[in-house]
Parts: sequence; C-alpha cells; structure tokens
Amino acid sequence: MLELTGSATWVGLMAASSTLPLLFLALAAGAIADLFDRRWVLVAAQTLMGSAAAAMAILSAFDRITPGILLALGLVLGVGLAFNLPAWQATVPDLVPRGMVASAVALNSVAFNVARAVGPALGGLILVVSGAEAAFALNALSYLGVIGVLIILARTMPAPDREESSMVNAIALGVRFARFTPSFRRVLALAAMFAITSAVVQAVLPSLTEELGGGAGAYGVLLGAMGLGALIGGFSRHPVTARLGVRSLPVTVGVFGLAGIGLGLSRSIPVAIVPLLIAGAAWVWTLATLNATAQLLSPEWVRGRAMGLYSLSFVGIVPLGSILAGWLADRVGAGTAYVALSAGAAVVGFVLAPLLRIPALDDVETPEYEEGRATPDHVDTVGGPVMVVSTWDVDRDRLEEFMEVMNEIRLVRLRTGAYRWRLYRNAANPHRLTELFLCVSWEEHLAQHRRIDDASAAIIRRARRFDRSGNPRTNHLVAVDLARQGDWDALIDAHERYHRADGSIPLET
Repeated sequence: MLELTGSATWVGLMAASSTLPLLFLALAAGAIADLFDRRWVLVAAQTLMGSAAAAMAILSAFDRITPGILLALGLVLGVGLAFNLPAWQATVPDLVPRGMVASAVALNSVAFNVARAVGPALGGLILVVSGAEAAFALNALSYLGVIGVLIILARTMPAPDREESSMVNAIALGVRFARFTPSFRRVLALAAMFAITSAVVQAVLPSLTEELGGGAGAYGVLLGAMGLGALIGGFSRHPVTARLGVRSLPVTVGVFGLAGIGLGLSRSIPVAIVPLLIAGAAWVWTLATLNATAQLLSPEWVRGRAMGLYSLSFVGIVPLGSILAGWLADRVGAGTAYVALSAGAAVVGFVLAPLLRIPALDDVETPEYEEGRATPDHVDTVGGPVMVVSTWDVDRDRLEEFMEVMNEIRLVRLRTGAYRWRLYRNAANPHRLTELFLCVSWEEHLAQHRRIDDASAAIIRRARRFDRSGNPRTNHLVAVDLARQGDWDALIDAHERYHRADGSIPLET
C-alpha cells in the first residue's frame, strides 16, 4: 500500500482493514460460535480468508492490484477473521483434559500473539527477496494446512450440544454476561485501552522507516526485531508473569509504552531495533495474559460470545488506533506519533491498570460445574416471558447483610439469562422483601439453571438462609399465549427437577 500510494493514511487504513470488520461482526460471530458447531465455522472462516489471500496473489502477479482493490480484499480477510477468532479461542479448552485448560489457553494465547508479530517479519523478508505477489501466494497456501487440520478435527471430535436461541437473544445474553461479570468487564476495558495506544507500533512502522532513511530491507529488519522480541516474550512469559504476579499487566503495558516512546525518539535504524525488541516481548506478555484471563473467566455455554467481545475490545479497536496513528503521522511525523500514543500506553499501564485490580493469571477463578448437579432433559413446552418472584421475611438485624448478598444474586441472575431484575420492599411490612426477575421464555429459564456454576449455586443457597423459615416463597409466572395451550403438568414437573438438581430456591407455588 505504501508503494502504491505513498500515504501513511492509506497504510493505516490497510493495517486496519483486516480487523475493522470485527467492530461490526464480533457480537454475531461470537453468538454463531456458541449456537453452531465451532469446527465447521472455523473451516468456513479459514476458507474465506484463504480465498482473499489467493486473490491478492493473482491480482498482484498480473499487475491488476490497486489501492481500492487491495483495501477491499483486506476487508474480506477481516470478515473471515471476525468469525474465526471467537470460534478458535472457544475451541481450545475442548482439546485438552480439564486439568490442562489453563496451560492450553495460555499456550494458545502465546502462539497467537507471537505469530502476529513474527508473521509480518516473515512477510517483510519475502517482500524484499521475492516481491509482494510471492508473499501473498505463500500466505494463501498457508491456509490449506489449517483447513486440513480443522476438517480432521470436525470429523473425529464428537458433535457438541448447543443451546437453541435466536441470534438477537444470544447476542443480548453475551453482552449481559460481560456487563454483569465485573472481572471480565475489567479485562475488556484494559484490552481496549491497550489496543488504541499500541496500534501505532505496527501501523506507522513503514513511515518511520522512511523517516530514518531506510527502505524495504530496513523495514524487514525492524519487523524482524519485533518478531524476535515476540519470540523471546513467548518463551519467557511464564517466569516473567509468575514473578510479577498481580502487577504483571500494569508492568508489561507500561514497559510497552516506554519502548514505543524510545522507538519514536530513535534517530537511526540500528537504534530503533532495541525498543522494537522490548516492545515485541512486552506485547506478547500483555496480550497472552489478557487473552488467557478472558478465556478462563468464561464458562463454556457463553465462551464464544465472551471471546467475541474480547476480540472486539482488542482486535476490533486496533483499527481505530491504526487510523488515528496514520492520521497523526501524516500531520506531525511518524516519530512524534509514536511518542504521543506510546505515552498513552505508559499511562494506561502504570496509572490505570492497577486501578482495575485484574487478578494474576494463576489466581483466576474459572467457573466450575459439579458433575453431580446434572440437569434433566429439556421438555417441549412453550411460554414467555417468564417472571420469577421470590419473597423473604428477613430479621431486622440481618437486613444489611441480606442486601449485600442480594447484590451478588442480581449479578448471577442477569449474567445467566435474566434480562431484568429488581428487589422490592413490602410497604406494609418493611422486613418482607421480594426479588423479581424476567427471562424471555420458559426454555430460557430452564437453560438458566444449567448455567449456574458452583460458586453461583453457593450464593443462592446462602440467600435462602436469610428467610426466617429458611425457605423463601417463590412464584413462577409464565405469560399465557391464548392461542395455544401447553402441557402445564410436564412444565411444572420439569422445573421442580431443575431446582432439586441445582440447589436453587425451590418452587412453592
């Protein structure tokens, strides 16, 4: 793109094109990863990306490539990437025994982020030696191996059970999960801030290389330096982050920002190599930790949507940072753009990240589901919305503690399926309090029971004990469709069995 246009803005747009579609497709892609067989979603996404890469190679070979066509094909790559990322990341925990999930997630995160740094370095080397069409062609061929592995997995792994839901409801549930899971929400916030401030390093590197008097060869060297730093970061991630503990993310984000400032102040190619080595390592340390933390915080039933939101918060925000960096470089120079945006990364790391209190990777509490709490088969009933109303009589001296527990109950209800929740106090009896929450359908409420993890079940059992009788009174009100009549006996029987199985508040009437 730089050779075709000579514009840092066009280069920024090109850098953004492969990830920009995530801004619009991440939520839908995450829902598709949870509603459909992820293995075949991956095959389709990889095929689309490989086709776009092949088109780049063919058009370049016949000298038919233009800035507009190149940008359009980059956007096609981005569409494939948008559907690939959530499904890929959500599949990793299914490939290893339960006790190895944390290690597998961390390893995949390291591999992914090292590849994002090493890949451009290899591309730059091929560009210098053989030209753009060769780089595009090798990229297209690389997809064949990935597609082959995915087809083998699709044919050998058992087909997973998936919840049935509308796309709109699935997306809304994923958003509510993120909104009402504070630890996951903080991970998304830090990822977004890091994305907007770190995108400058790769987006403006071609322009910085020109400012320093280098050409394509020097650009390849600088990309290689960042790739080498990423490799070093990949191999050193565990000892470094284990030693830093809860300070890992603040330190690694801050170090990345300082390295970017050093890069912007560099006055020669050899000097720029050193901060790029440091930036590559810090980049992998940061993203591997963020990615692994997000995956470990996400239960299986919503993992695709959770990782779609994570992809949106980082990969989807990077294009905005790339466009901002390109625009700024065109006006004040590449070096100044590096200093300004990297200073922002340093502030994010050393000032804002500690305030988010994201736990160390080894301290992340992964949702657990006791095998003995298996849920019964789903029954074929209809109805909704569903209103669940539970009433407690609480002793006056326990009201404050009850309110604290009910705030936790609120988060449990809203992140597992409820779309509205309120707690009411009886006007005539202030010690009688009623919880009310709504689900979109009876099927969704039954699914809500399956989503209750062990920690949430313990919170529900604790809430029950605040009632003077130890047994809050609960009513389940299902909106009636006057045109159809369901099997009410089967419906109530199924629901009672769910409550007995998951230990939640029992059905009274």
